[in-house]
Amino acid sequence: MKRNIFILYLCVILISIASANQQQVEVGIDEQLGKSISLQESFKDENGNTVMLKDLFTKPTVFAFVYYNCPGICSPLLMELSDVINKSDLVPGVDYNVVVISMDEHETPKDAIERKQIFFKSLDKNIPPESWRFLTGDSLTIKKVADEVGFHFKRQGKDFLHAGAFIFVDKNGKICRYLFPGFSDRSGFAILPFDFKMAVIETSEGKISPTIAKVLQFCFRYDPEGKTYIISLTRIFGVIILIMVGAFIFFFISKRKHAFIKKR
Repeated sequence: MKRNIFILYLCVILISIASANQQQVEVGIDEQLGKSISLQESFKDENGNTVMLKDLFTKPTVFAFVYYNCPGICSPLLMELSDVINKSDLVPGVDYNVVVISMDEHETPKDAIERKQIFFKSLDKNIPPESWRFLTGDSLTIKKVADEVGFHFKRQGKDFLHAGAFIFVDKNGKICRYLFPGFSDRSGFAILPFDFKMAVIETSEGKISPTIAKVLQFCFRYDPEGKTYIISLTRIFGVIILIMVGAFIFFFISKRKHAFIKKR
């Protein structure tokens, strides 16, 4: 009986440790649904002009952190966004805006305009240039906004470890939805037009929608030999091991309890 109590106690400790580690996000996204970001922060746009977020978030806004010289997931992520903009019957600049911010404080409006030109060429629609903005800023402002949306990244040399997601923010700065793209053979990522449309519509109504599925794509480097992007599976294996340990402990306790009852 004492052994059962000890095992149960150990199980509680393991779960507590796992929960604590999950909350301490070093690289990834800690969702801040229902909270608001400060729209008073200023950045440089792709034309070198100083802009405030409140002047860009005038309608439901698809928001993302990237960096323009990223050798990993950032370009495929934005290319998939271009594709879903093409497929969606919603109109940028009318139904929603798009804002991306570079997490690299060393990047400049020159880097931003070069990226903007690339992604605008991939669009089949003629959308207003002001409906999709590419911003740069100083490290303090970048980190402040990143912390507000729960986007945690880490510099490693010239590159960054970071996750890939789109954050939907209403015109008042309220965070309503996180959309984590899945994988596709075409660009590495896939966004369903229906999911995108519903996220925009719900954000326009100020509705908060919990994330049903997450796939965190951690970005570090491009593998030229394999012609693919390196993705860490450590967290996935950790969760699987934790589930297996929990199942084993549960089975062990249940078995001993059943044996004890039979003896009585």
